[in-house]
Amino acid sequence: MSQPAIKLYGFPLSGHSHRAELMLSLLGLPSEFILVDLKQGAHKTAGFTATINRFGQVPAIDDDGTVLADSNAILVYLATKYGKGQWLPSDPVGQARVQRWLSAAAGQLHAGPATARLAVVFGADVDAAAAISRAHALLALMEQQLSETRFLAGEQPSIADIAFYTYVAHAPEGNVSLADYPKVRAWLASIEALPGFVGMPRTAVGLQSQ
Repeated sequence: MSQPAIKLYGFPLSGHSHRAELMLSLLGLPSEFILVDLKQGAHKTAGFTATINRFGQVPAIDDDGTVLADSNAILVYLATKYGKGQWLPSDPVGQARVQRWLSAAAGQLHAGPATARLAVVFGADVDAAAAISRAHALLALMEQQLSETRFLAGEQPSIADIAFYTYVAHAPEGNVSLADYPKVRAWLASIEALPGFVGMPRTAVGLQSQ
């Protein structure tokens, strides 16, 4: 019996949506992208918040009736159910190292590169200068980590890398240069070389999402 397509509710320029899209592709899972028109506020409608994500954000997935939201939660779910132990370690220390970076993805990554990009690409009313400063502080930490390990949580790629990839790769869209971070640039290239990699569009105008 073939795997039914996993429905991915998202927006093409949402880095959070791309996390889920990239993970689905790396796992080779059949999927159907369902556009949530953020420009029209589709993510805030009663129908969407009642049946897909009560927080009114993208992405969300529907895996044969199992509906889940939040990009990091989706990564954990997909890796656990379909990853065959390749994307989320089974040992306590390995899991904790991945979780540390997932927390940073929800914190420093969001407050830094993601917010700086929101100011430029989405016209969000944020303190762009402060976001750029936070982005460089985070990139310096990543550079240090990647001088010790090939990937963020060790020598093998994990969902920690997928959680970070998109907003780091697209950081220049928010006027955050990657020129001073050779290890980070090499890490991006390693992710892009993975079988099944799919990128996110680099230019367009959209609306702020999760």
